[in-house]
Amino acid sequence: MKKPRGAGLTRRSALRLGALGAASLALPHVARAEGSKFLRFVPSADLAVRDPIFTTASVTANHACMVFDTLYGVDENFDPQPQMVAGHTVADDGLTWTMTLRPGLKFHDGEPVRARDVVASLRRWGARDMYGQEVLARSNEILAVDDRTLRFRLKKRFNALPAALGKNGPNICVIMPERLAATPATTQVTEMVGSGPYRYLAGEAMSGARYVYEKFSGYVPRSEGVTSRMAGPKIAYFDRIEWKIIPDQSTAAAALQAGEVDWVESLNSDLAPLFDNSRDATVHLSTDLLQSIIRFNWLQPPFDRVEIRRALIGMVSQTDYMTAAYGSDARRWKDDVGFFTSNGPMGTSVGLEPLRGRRDMAKVKEALKAAGYQGEKVVLLQATDVDNLNGLANVAADELKQAGMNVEVQASDWGSISQRRVNRGPLDKGGWSVFVTGLSNTIDPGGHLALRANGAKAWFGWPDSPRLEELRQQWFDAPDLAAQKKVCEAMQLQAMQDVPYLPVGEYRILTACKKNLVGLPPGAPFFYGVRRA
Repeated sequence: MKKPRGAGLTRRSALRLGALGAASLALPHVARAEGSKFLRFVPSADLAVRDPIFTTASVTANHACMVFDTLYGVDENFDPQPQMVAGHTVADDGLTWTMTLRPGLKFHDGEPVRARDVVASLRRWGARDMYGQEVLARSNEILAVDDRTLRFRLKKRFNALPAALGKNGPNICVIMPERLAATPATTQVTEMVGSGPYRYLAGEAMSGARYVYEKFSGYVPRSEGVTSRMAGPKIAYFDRIEWKIIPDQSTAAAALQAGEVDWVESLNSDLAPLFDNSRDATVHLSTDLLQSIIRFNWLQPPFDRVEIRRALIGMVSQTDYMTAAYGSDARRWKDDVGFFTSNGPMGTSVGLEPLRGRRDMAKVKEALKAAGYQGEKVVLLQATDVDNLNGLANVAADELKQAGMNVEVQASDWGSISQRRVNRGPLDKGGWSVFVTGLSNTIDPGGHLALRANGAKAWFGWPDSPRLEELRQQWFDAPDLAAQKKVCEAMQLQAMQDVPYLPVGEYRILTACKKNLVGLPPGAPFFYGVRRA
């Protein structure tokens, strides 16, 4: 068996924490009973930014799903279901949507949720999010008719409106009080007041170490349906949830073994065997596929030139990236994949031939030379506190160097990178050239962050491709699934020409938790519905 990285630290931590576990056995019965209402969770990264509109970091989206609520929520099939909305009506040949809020919705500060809060939240979200931009662009008017009634008057039919408002993944359409939603989308909201099942306890937070949530007694779950991703009743079974920031996965695994934490969001495959014979803890493999990518900065040399981006397609070995990030267990990852989730309705292999076959670095070097590369510095951002991203960055740096590029790796924690990547400036002003990351919503063009190519309004990297944007609009207007698939084939062909990013594989998250935790979601760590058996 392959020795896990950090195994020595794991054993030492287990021994050190074993004393704590033994001591807990001596606690009175009442104290142990209270523990059933207390959950300790280790996220995959630090919660450096808490505003889910300001950043696309997945850790922030997971935090947001506790604190805030959404008008709609996608279920396990990614179909949108009413959430804060009691229901809606559609009139005027699809141009007028009227939505009614459920009665009794309250914010954590005690104020009722009003339609004007929703309107302000939609405008802030739409200024930042790619799906939100589409909602605003297709709307003549979004207004609060009264405290519980919201109305959209559209320029043209938009059947995807509920899907946009209930989207899964980064920049979810959270509803916050009007006074907070009035904050420009380019400025962080730091006061976390939502209407979700958990309240954020800012007074107990310790940056980089701990974040604390408390069950919101004023939250009323939907009365019908079953909990399914972001849809159905959001039932909070725990009175208190603590996020413990433990960057080293070996240490996190040791803490789980010793009973110091209950749930570790992301675990390296090398550590999974530690739980093979555990009485108390186990591992789960997510059913969702997420995409790993190399993202280029189109605003700064050398990746402002399409010929240089295109030349690097030939350097990619998806197998190498996936093995470095997720180990040799092929159940955790897939290679030979493109720009849309491979097992989703829009997944296609059309146009992927340049990503296949034997890597030829000499040929890549020639292509870079022909493209005009003259040794410009390339700053690659590397997150050393997230194992899979660290592994991806190591392979990217090695391949770029083999291709003859002048690479400078700048390592830091993921929280710092998630803030730095907003910098559009040159390298000597804190800018960057390339980073690696994972994407959770690459199923179709609607919520696909990295395929939006509207320049200054696009996601970090700011690609500008009028053709990709034109195809995206065609996808929204396509009459049926077959037509949508054809558009996605064309989008993938165009992406291989424009290269807004390079897909380097798909992966499933390996989670470890106590065996008595049930109701775990199939993908992202949503905390409603999770309980102790």
